[in-house]
Amino acid sequence: MIKFKSLINTIPLPIKLFLGKALLFFFVWKFIYVIFLYDSKFIDYPLTTHVGEASTKSLNSLSSMNGFISKRRITSSIYEGELKKREASQIYHNNKLVLNIADSCNGLELMILYIGFIVCMPSGFWRKVLYIILGVIIIDVINISRCMGLIYLREYFHAYFDFAHHYLFKATVYTATFLMWMVYARKIHLKNETIQIR
Repeated sequence: MIKFKSLINTIPLPIKLFLGKALLFFFVWKFIYVIFLYDSKFIDYPLTTHVGEASTKSLNSLSSMNGFISKRRITSSIYEGELKKREASQIYHNNKLVLNIADSCNGLELMILYIGFIVCMPSGFWRKVLYIILGVIIIDVINISRCMGLIYLREYFHAYFDFAHHYLFKATVYTATFLMWMVYARKIHLKNETIQIR
């Protein structure tokens, strides 16, 4: 216990402030999401629908592939004897289901994680606003590209689909987010953060 306290005391105060803000941001977001947003689908419904529609429109117009449509559907399954219903954007290619985009895959959690980092770091207000807007747009575009890639793999290279879905594309999205944080943090010095106590 004493070693843990001494370890905590060795962490510089600006780092403690950042970690405290980040933890508070995380708990506030989770509370708001679980209590008010999860069941209402207030954010998830339009975002998941957008990702599905943007993926199909991009594939139909930007590639030689066509015949893709996106539909919002509720699917049912039995898990441990209990009926579970899940709403998702389903992508069809020539009336054949090729991809389910669940709410958990719409990029919202990653956007919130990215925003939380920006909000908790010391910087000017307008710089934060600029990086939040640009970052959210970039994460959205990357997520749409990820879905397009998964659809392509499902159609033409099915053997690589699971690996890409569970590892490759996730690593790509998280790496891109980390690089955006690095770009944002390059002009920030935590040691210069001032503390005002009133």
